[in-house]
Amino acid sequence: MTKHKKECQQFRLQLYQNFNKRADAAMELVDALCSYPAANSPVELTLSPLFRRTHTALYKSIAETAWEDIPLAELLGPYLPVPKERSFWLMGVDVTSQPRQFGQTVADRGFVYQPNLVAGNKPVTIGHQYSTLALLPEQEKQVSGSWVVPLSTARVATDEDQVQVGAQQVKRVLDDPKLPWHDQPVVQVGDSRYSKAAYIHATHQEREELVSILRVRSNRTFSQAYQYPDGERPANRPKRYGKAFRLPDPDTQWPPDQETTLTRTSRRGKTTTYILQAWSDMLMPGKNKPKRIAMWKHPFTLVKISAYDQEGNPVFAKPIWLIVVGKRREQLSLEQIFQAYHSRSNLEHFFRFGKQQLLLTDSQTPVTSREERWWHLVHIAYAMLWMARHLANHLPRPWEQYLPNARRREMTPTLVRRDAQRLFSQLGTPAQPPQPRGKSPGRKPGTKMTPRIRYPVIVKSAKQPAPT
Repeated sequence: MTKHKKECQQFRLQLYQNFNKRADAAMELVDALCSYPAANSPVELTLSPLFRRTHTALYKSIAETAWEDIPLAELLGPYLPVPKERSFWLMGVDVTSQPRQFGQTVADRGFVYQPNLVAGNKPVTIGHQYSTLALLPEQEKQVSGSWVVPLSTARVATDEDQVQVGAQQVKRVLDDPKLPWHDQPVVQVGDSRYSKAAYIHATHQEREELVSILRVRSNRTFSQAYQYPDGERPANRPKRYGKAFRLPDPDTQWPPDQETTLTRTSRRGKTTTYILQAWSDMLMPGKNKPKRIAMWKHPFTLVKISAYDQEGNPVFAKPIWLIVVGKRREQLSLEQIFQAYHSRSNLEHFFRFGKQQLLLTDSQTPVTSREERWWHLVHIAYAMLWMARHLANHLPRPWEQYLPNARRREMTPTLVRRDAQRLFSQLGTPAQPPQPRGKSPGRKPGTKMTPRIRYPVIVKSAKQPAPT
């Protein structure tokens, strides 16, 4: 306990020292966000006992503190647990939306994905998109397995490709020599949007330590790497692609090179059988526009996952298809591939917790840069909760004490946040108390504020209208 307490205090001090402006208000804002569940909007965080300043200090801290310049990955690096059961570091990258359908003065809004519970409606809204890269650590004793460690976040502009933004995040994290996984095996997982040729080429070009496990749509077509018969010499232009392998057509699929069966029992006692099949040395078609990408340089292992219940009925309407890309892909077993991709769902838990409890999408500022800084702030607050996971007391509600997590006394992000106010009060804060300097004179009489610009919604497939 003493070790964890010392590490948490050291992390808090290092974070405080990295604030460029309004460090005291910024530190108290992070503590308030971590410890005040009653807040329904950012301004209500000023009601927290840990925030000793006025509501104007909150907005000034968001606007003036360079939250995007905080090296979160480097600050967390010394405290990241080294993998023990895995032989690699596991990361995940994903994109989520920030709805701003009523923010007419917010720049660079576009149509983004938004789940809709009403059947028949399109799952879209107007707003921004943000890409998050996080470490997916192994489960620790008495700690919930749903934790992630956020490393970076970035807004995806309407003229940017979301997978390219994720590729830049991965490259920056892997190229940083200060981080513990530098030059060590790293596995990253992603959904089907990241199985594009451009993303694979951008992340795996001249990189040997990275292996990507990416889901692919079930309607794609791949090919076997062409094998020349013995004694036949390749022509001036060697043939790269062999027999086609169409995922929706079983008649074009040949027997797998590997196959294994796994059985998993859920917490409710349901047993599911997974049949894993793998095909080696597969290729996907290359691209010629906007630039030429030779995908024959990136062979991969194709993995098919079929799930069956206790009665032998398929659990999913279609099987799950994964591709495993990287020079070290053969070092991963099918079970390791399955477990690594299964851990990707923790990113969904992170987004849900951030939106429901950490006010991730509740900042309604008309300034896009301040909205971006708010996202960085929420990621820092979540990292602060992760640092305190071993120090908080286990305080379930009376109706929660019989839940599986409560019986195992596993600390979830919600439980850590529930005890954060007591914990941070005992640990102390490096922030100095406020020094009131009287009332501000305010605006001069007769001052007229310039109306904000109304920005149109950007539609990528249509001609961009000029701002009004």
